[in-house]
Amino acid sequence: MSAAQIADAERRDLADLLLRLGPDQPTLCGGWTTRDLLAHLITRERRPDAAPGILIPPLAGWTGHVQAAVARGDFGDLVGTLRSGPPFWSPLALPPLRAVDVQEFFIHHEDVRRAQAGWSPRPPDEARDRTIWRMVGLLGRLTYRSSPVAVTLRRPDGAEHAVRSGPRTVILTGEPGELLLHAAGRDECVVHPEGEPADVATVMALDRGL
Repeated sequence: MSAAQIADAERRDLADLLLRLGPDQPTLCGGWTTRDLLAHLITRERRPDAAPGILIPPLAGWTGHVQAAVARGDFGDLVGTLRSGPPFWSPLALPPLRAVDVQEFFIHHEDVRRAQAGWSPRPPDEARDRTIWRMVGLLGRLTYRSSPVAVTLRRPDGAEHAVRSGPRTVILTGEPGELLLHAAGRDECVVHPEGEPADVATVMALDRGL
């Protein structure tokens, strides 16, 4: 499967899940409900005037205003909009950027899944996990950048990304998707840390935001 096909599958499964759960369920994104998360994704793809504020704090006020307006729409219609993908004029419709959607939609799909009681990790998927693994190193270099000790992310088969250098080393072992979620700041993931106890505690408590 290509990255675009994987992203489309995550988008489709997330849309199905949102319809099953409805607009008022919790997610792992701060205080966002499923409606809020849906509005975020639509704003990201369909409001290029507001999307930069997702990552640029001085612009966040306008993004929040637009996102709140989007969220007031009919929930079923909003899910349909998400399912249809970005419009042709959206920068996110460009093929080079489609791979970004693998990370975006995998993480947010799990944000909804894992905010519900009784969640468990999804089974490994070779194509999906291979694509996610390529993203883990880059994201990890960004989100573990404040660690005072070295951080290495390791798959169960022994492949590694050394994402932070420093004295001593904490190794986090897990499936690619679990490591991606941890690097993205989620604690609801299955990773196994190794290292000095104080160092492990430091790494696990890091603010792993972008």
